Amino acid sequence: MTQLVTNWAGNITFRAAEVERPSSVEELRALVARSDKARVLGSGHSFNHIADSPGALISLDALPPEIEIDGGSSTVRVAANVRYAELGRRLHEKGYALPNLASLPHISVAGSCATGTHGSGDANGGLATSVRAIEMVTAEGELVTLSRDADGDRFAGAVVALGALGVVVAMTLDVVPSFDVRQRVFEGLPAEVLDDRFDAVMSAAYSVSLFTDWRTSRINQAWVKERVGADAAEGFHEPGGGFFGAAPADGPRHPVPGVSAVHCTAQLGVPGPWFERLPHFRPDFTPSSGEELQSEYMVPRQHASAAFRALDAIRDRIAPVLQISEIRTIAGDDLWLSPSQGRDTVAFHFTWIKDTAAVTPVLTAIEERLAPFGARPHWGKLFTLPADVLRTRYERLDEFAALARHYDPRGVFANEFVERYVR
Repeated sequence: MTQLVTNWAGNITFRAAEVERPSSVEELRALVARSDKARVLGSGHSFNHIADSPGALISLDALPPEIEIDGGSSTVRVAANVRYAELGRRLHEKGYALPNLASLPHISVAGSCATGTHGSGDANGGLATSVRAIEMVTAEGELVTLSRDADGDRFAGAVVALGALGVVVAMTLDVVPSFDVRQRVFEGLPAEVLDDRFDAVMSAAYSVSLFTDWRTSRINQAWVKERVGADAAEGFHEPGGGFFGAAPADGPRHPVPGVSAVHCTAQLGVPGPWFERLPHFRPDFTPSSGEELQSEYMVPRQHASAAFRALDAIRDRIAPVLQISEIRTIAGDDLWLSPSQGRDTVAFHFTWIKDTAAVTPVLTAIEERLAPFGARPHWGKLFTLPADVLRTRYERLDEFAALARHYDPRGVFANEFVERYVR
């Protein structure tokens, strides 16, 4: 009997006949070795068929949730099933931090890195840029370790791998000394500021996120996250405490208009540890309703203002099916399938209403508007770009396909998504 399993949002029902939950790496190795097809489920926070499998769907939740901190090398070894909420708390207790986090701390470390997920900040790379080594089970059940130091360019191809090389069971991440962050929200940022002061706005603090519903000529909110004692946000303070013409919020805010801020991380400039401020949402709140769809497109940083204006020209199509949109910046990296590979990046994120039929044609319209800028979609979110177009936007994609064939010659991990876009 087919077991119906859905992703977090409920818009994807996986085809797997069963969900396997190995309790040890040895059990996992045996499972993979005897499987014709297999994929890893992760935390399920994807919105397309990237995790789907006609064979075994593997959950790693039963593996020991190991977190091993090595102060001598400034690293932490993390089991693949560990989520950022728990990792952040444990690191902070020992005086360490990760340089960046995504807006949700509930997602798994391995799954987030595998799809190129990111946080925000001009100088901050995506989450996968912290990875120093990966341990994975290949299609033949072998346990293989790849590291930045030992494997160089091949390692750069294996970090953001979409689950196409093997089952990652652990990652070693670089860590930094723990730090505090204060977060403030400003409202009503004039959109025209982005035409000539985009760089100033986005570099005003350690991390800056802009939220818009595309209904007016103003940015609804600017979330400004400053490192306490490190970047006092010089250059943007205005009389009355404004931010480039935006006014300070008089209380906590949720990014989506009209939604209670009770589940959001502390604002109003109250300092707190990095793992309780860099995400937008509190670790003790698990988003469970799933009443949304998500898309995200990454554009070279130098085209930020032009891309914003291109999207603003179709705001009448975007707004009716949108809950909120977020604009962030990410530093470039050298990871082959990273959406920020080879270029500093601006990301346009869209949280849609849960109506695939209504949203899909809007995605196509957005992709057409962003085509002149070579936009790359987030691998784990909704997009409609054809495979031949997507292949022109990743210069290392053919090399990645060869890497996938090397580690997975039988195509055990090559589901329809992988076959279409990267193999």
